[in-house]
Amino acid sequence: VLARIAASLTAPFPDRKFDGIFTITTELSPMASPAFEVGRQTETETLLSRLLEVALRRSSALSTESLCLLAGSKVWSVTATCHILSHDGNLLDSCCIAILAALQHYRIPDTTVRGEAVVVHSVEERNPVPLAMLHHPLCVTMSLFEGGDKVVVDATLREQQCCEGEVVVTANKHGEVCQIAKLGGVPSDALVLLKCVDVAVAKVKELDTLIAKALGRDAATRDIGGLMAELSAENAR
Repeated sequence: VLARIAASLTAPFPDRKFDGIFTITTELSPMASPAFEVGRQTETETLLSRLLEVALRRSSALSTESLCLLAGSKVWSVTATCHILSHDGNLLDSCCIAILAALQHYRIPDTTVRGEAVVVHSVEERNPVPLAMLHHPLCVTMSLFEGGDKVVVDATLREQQCCEGEVVVTANKHGEVCQIAKLGGVPSDALVLLKCVDVAVAKVKELDTLIAKALGRDAATRDIGGLMAELSAENAR
């Protein structure tokens, strides 16, 4: 999975003058699986887009108010595009991890508001700033077997095709559940769903730690000490 974040200045929606725009798009091509066709949206892609929409956008993972520069005039429009490179099951969890990590990694250009004008500073003028993330929701998909007695996390494509049903739980590291989706299949007992929630919350904490460590390693390799370090005449010798 390849996630890409892009931002551009635009006008806000008339009914949300103080909020920026955050959209999520997914692209499934024949390169990922022969079951996908160019220009033809499958049920898998529709379901994937809807679940990501609820998990990341409607749960307010990204603060859209922070994207507002001039109320009713200028806001940032942030678009997260997820390209599926290979499909071997559990697309939702993979896309959610990729988009969330990309949002935390992305740096948006710094701006200055002068009256009714907005000045966007280049990287040479000012360091870009991170996006304002309110929390970090992650999806955990569980496949049910034998009437829900057996639950498989991170199932492969073959396992998903053979399962009797699926449960998607979206939560953050604080244990706050943002979404529970039962994707058809056999009826499940309430105790099974509670068990799925407990497993998902524990898994989300592990994934959040892994993402934070990966971002920390990347930040360490990119750290050059700011603009003053670039302008310094000192060298390793």
